[in-house]
Amino acid sequence: MSMNSVNTNIGSMVALQSLNRTNDQLSVVQKRISTGFRVADAKDDGGAFAVAQTVRSDVAGLTAANEQLGGVKGVLDTTFAALGKVSETMVNVRATLTRLADGTINSDQRAQYNAQYTALKTQMDNFIADATYNGRTLLSTDSGAGGGDIVAIRNESAGTFTITAVDAGADMVLDAAPADAAAAQASLGASGNFKEVEAAVADALNKFGADSNYVDGQVRYNKDKIDAMEGGLGALVDADLAKESAKLQSLQIRQQLGTQALSISNQAPQTLLSLFR
Repeated sequence: MSMNSVNTNIGSMVALQSLNRTNDQLSVVQKRISTGFRVADAKDDGGAFAVAQTVRSDVAGLTAANEQLGGVKGVLDTTFAALGKVSETMVNVRATLTRLADGTINSDQRAQYNAQYTALKTQMDNFIADATYNGRTLLSTDSGAGGGDIVAIRNESAGTFTITAVDAGADMVLDAAPADAAAAQASLGASGNFKEVEAAVADALNKFGADSNYVDGQVRYNKDKIDAMEGGLGALVDADLAKESAKLQSLQIRQQLGTQALSISNQAPQTLLSLFR
């Protein structure tokens, strides 16, 4: 094919193809710089984008699980606070019962101690009744009153764990004020009401303490797992901005040179006019 043609300019065609390739590469680099991603959508790398979306979904699931665990933690902390106050009150109940177990006190003194005992008992009952968080309590097994076991989500795969409620209304209720010294002594005995309530409170504190530690550990693990996932996600789809910046400058120079080369090649047919002068 003749190179001296006004119909076909081979040099211009080559220059235009080169410029188009440079512009395409420049568009890719500009997209990476503007988004911060090497793989911003499926057009960049379908396989990597699909994996990235799965990881993002897992991260969202773990984040949601931790948010829900925060609610569970709220119920446990409220329960723990109530049991702590109940335990403190039991110390005063013990002292009052010990005085009531003394057969030498007179009737007026017994009446005063009974009144004190009754006030402490009411206070304990109120602590237990008020141990609710967002309408839920672990100190009751009555689901109609917001009690019962809590089945909580622990991870992005909807794995669950169960926190078992206790029936404080049956296990942590003190008897009415003792009528005499013998009744007070019986309450303080190994199988007496006070000892039973004291043991039930101690067992609940131990149980819910372990549950609270489990929830704290699960939340920390989920956070660590999210960090690991996001690190892997970044390695998969994030752009190396330092590298892309250098490439951008290189392509901009190539674009300028390509534009000049195209301009020069477009002037070539003009030289043919001189043959007809």
